Amino acid sequence: MVCLIGANGAGKTSTLKALARMIPAAGEIRYAGRRIDGLPCHALIGQGLALAPEGRGVFARLSVAENLAMGAYHRAGHDERAAVAEDEARIYGLFPRLAERRRQLAGTLSGGEQQMLAIGRALMGRPRLLLLDEPSMGLAPLMVQAVFDVIRRVAQSGVTILLVEQNARLALAVCNRGYVMESGTITLAGSAADLLADPRVRAAYLGE
Repeated sequence: MVCLIGANGAGKTSTLKALARMIPAAGEIRYAGRRIDGLPCHALIGQGLALAPEGRGVFARLSVAENLAMGAYHRAGHDERAAVAEDEARIYGLFPRLAERRRQLAGTLSGGEQQMLAIGRALMGRPRLLLLDEPSMGLAPLMVQAVFDVIRRVAQSGVTILLVEQNARLALAVCNRGYVMESGTITLAGSAADLLADPRVRAAYLGE
């Protein structure tokens, strides 16, 4: 787990969108040893890269189950029906609340439930790299804890996670490594533990 922290407007979300090919970017983007900056956004899911966007971005008029199915759309027609069903069951195991609401419209879920759904939908693509943008935004503390408990379990399952998170203390507490971005430039990098102890980080982002 790697986090990217910084103030509002530093360019964190734009970085994730550029990596996911949702916005154009100058230079090269390399993933798993090859350039992906020439690929369209939808092609990256099949390459093992998925994004759970800021603001969740669920399909409000589709059910929970239909939202999850959309996360596996690229696997349709590849005789993976059984595997997709297994993945859906695994998501419900990670997020029991989604299992209870599988027929409910996504737009009627709470903010925390929508965040769970956004992560679950991204995981349906079987990513090797999961980009998470502000998963704690707007959530009550207990829901933040529940969501991050699942994020840890996802990482422990072997999925690499790049986390953008406004709560710098939380991000550095759960990640192995971190980067600090200011005005679109990486200004600090190191282990999460070292960044937590860095007086510049503590003063600028931890309120100390």
